Amino acid sequence: MPEKPRLFALFGNPVGHSLSPLIHNAAYEAMNLSAQYIALAVPDGKTALHRMREMGIEGASVTIPLKTAIMAQLDEIDDNSHAIGAVNTLWAREGRILGGNTDWAGFTRSLKEHFDLRGKTFAILGSGGAARAAVFGIRREGGYPTVFSRNPETGIALAQDFHCPYRPLSDLEKVEAHCLVNTTPVGMSPNAAGIPVPPAILSRFAWVMDLVYNPLRTRLLREAEEAGCGVITGLPMLVHQGAEQVRVWTGKEPPVGLMHRVAEEELLRRSADRGDS
Repeated sequence: MPEKPRLFALFGNPVGHSLSPLIHNAAYEAMNLSAQYIALAVPDGKTALHRMREMGIEGASVTIPLKTAIMAQLDEIDDNSHAIGAVNTLWAREGRILGGNTDWAGFTRSLKEHFDLRGKTFAILGSGGAARAAVFGIRREGGYPTVFSRNPETGIALAQDFHCPYRPLSDLEKVEAHCLVNTTPVGMSPNAAGIPVPPAILSRFAWVMDLVYNPLRTRLLREAEEAGCGVITGLPMLVHQGAEQVRVWTGKEPPVGLMHRVAEEELLRRSADRGDS
């Protein structure tokens, strides 16, 4: 009798356009693992955990809107997730379901491909869950983030939680930093003409990173290149956080390069289908 494949999943809503099944399944095939990764749309954390137990799912990715809401229903959460205030990774151990966060690791690994974070200054646009993971990762690596957001309430709370400065978004044109990081959805398809900051200020930064990965080359990154900045797309963060999940679930090293390549090819295919310039 053939071995029953190990089962992994993505929980959230919506999940139909996620790249995670593509990159995870490509990794498991290349690793010669008998495993399958599926996307499951669920309305809430309770349903996700019920599906996990009922279907024998060993590990799961968690996306919006569950990353924070599901935390109270887990048996255990690691210290990093407590600090960030969100989980994106679940795994089953001896009848218990545990939660962790690989977003911050994916973020810092993406940056480390270009420069050492220690001692560098960062301007973080936004104050949501992605911003929290970014600020946590920068602080952990010895960098100095400043939070800029339209919402002073969440921006100040984020800055206070991680002991870093907060400034209103209107102050961004008055500062310089080594790297500007957009953690907001501005510029995401289908609203790809959007840009979170005036292009005229981009020359104040050596590097610009956009966590939006669809489209792959956002307007922010195109304008940043025109201004002479180094640019980092959001795709490496997606790939690296997924690769870290594979390590957590399997204890094996995933083919990160392959995961990046299949994700990039799919994004370029989708862009061509839309007729993006």
